[in-house]
Amino acid sequence: MEYLNQFIIDFIEILNEMSPYLMLGFLFAGVLKVAFPQRFIDKYLGQKNSKSVLNASLIGIPLPLCSCGVIPTGISFFKSGATKGSSVSFLISTPQTGVDSILVTYSLLGLPFAIIRPFIALATGFLGGVLTNKVDDSVEVQTSEQATNCCTTSEKDNCGCEPNNKKQKSKIYTLFHYAFVEFLQDISKWLIIGLVLAAVISVLIPDDFFTNFIGNDLIGMLVILIASIPLYICATSSVPVAAVLMMKGLSPGAALVFLMAGPATNAATITVLNKVLGRKTMWAYLISIISGAIVFGLLIDNFLPREWFAFGGLHHHMTGHEGHWELPNWLKWGSSISLSLLIINGYFQKYLSSKKALQTQITIPQKEEKFVIVNGMKCNHCKNSVEKHIGALCNIEIAEVNLEQKILRMVGTSIKLSQIKKEIESLGFEFDDNVKN
Repeated sequence: MEYLNQFIIDFIEILNEMSPYLMLGFLFAGVLKVAFPQRFIDKYLGQKNSKSVLNASLIGIPLPLCSCGVIPTGISFFKSGATKGSSVSFLISTPQTGVDSILVTYSLLGLPFAIIRPFIALATGFLGGVLTNKVDDSVEVQTSEQATNCCTTSEKDNCGCEPNNKKQKSKIYTLFHYAFVEFLQDISKWLIIGLVLAAVISVLIPDDFFTNFIGNDLIGMLVILIASIPLYICATSSVPVAAVLMMKGLSPGAALVFLMAGPATNAATITVLNKVLGRKTMWAYLISIISGAIVFGLLIDNFLPREWFAFGGLHHHMTGHEGHWELPNWLKWGSSISLSLLIINGYFQKYLSSKKALQTQITIPQKEEKFVIVNGMKCNHCKNSVEKHIGALCNIEIAEVNLEQKILRMVGTSIKLSQIKKEIESLGFEFDDNVKN
């Protein structure tokens, strides 16, 4: 009972420290969504040179995408004309940071970590992209192998297809809907897991665990690295775990290794890179992240004062230290309650959407309707990527994804499942036409 009470107390304390910065981060994410549309991002990634690689890393750093969301986005860039180096740079730098993650890093780990993380993401992303361009000299064919029988959405009028006209939402609606519905739905599951894991570690692992039982900072980095590479965790939810691990004696450098390798690598990312971009690109990606994490971790532990990394808000709040400026309690509790209600609303909206999809049966004269399963989709970025690419096929008028059931619904003429399968697998997802009615 004592452990349970302590778990609840620690969970609430961590949530209260994070929630104001999370809410602000979500708002910034919505602003980025409106201010920098997809077409603006795509145009800067198309040359096989260091400038395109740098552009990709700079574009990726503030974007609030975690591992599952960054995969289809990065592959989409590649298929739209970005080089492999630019795509890898984007895939490395983006999941390590994001406006929400940077603000949460400041709240729990302090200002030095919040400043260092984006610079390290930029450096590793840039080096990974340059390395990819050096080692992978294969000819890159990014776009539409189906050029003879499909076209982009903007070209449908010119090739005799009916355009998919959707009513445009206002920018204010898009900003808030993306920030507090779509993006929050994507991150909520992993945010909850990160908070629970952080609270469990806080209760079960003794203080100074890493100091007493591991002792060597380099060994601690290697242990964290081995555990982090196959693990799926987003940049924001990794922060409370790293904060608690540091309270248990983990060095700041080893914490950085976790903050880099946890979000940027997982089994799904590695598999997709190997399949879509090739083995050389996959190894360039992994080598860049692993070497970057170890090098920057050692630099932090050996050349920067430890005191810089001991002033996070969580550390002072949970250890009872004074002197650290804190947000007012009404703002913390208000943000925590608002965030909790938004998460609950997100799951409720998912339930309603799933229920509506099951009840809706649309029949269009002289059109065919087909359903397929798309495995591997985890967030709204995955959903949007599939809808965008399938909807761009000339013979497809409607492409809708039920994210909960992993079902893609298509309405059009002469729908060839072999073509759909090729397009879906090129995005890194798995195709299955065995849909049970």
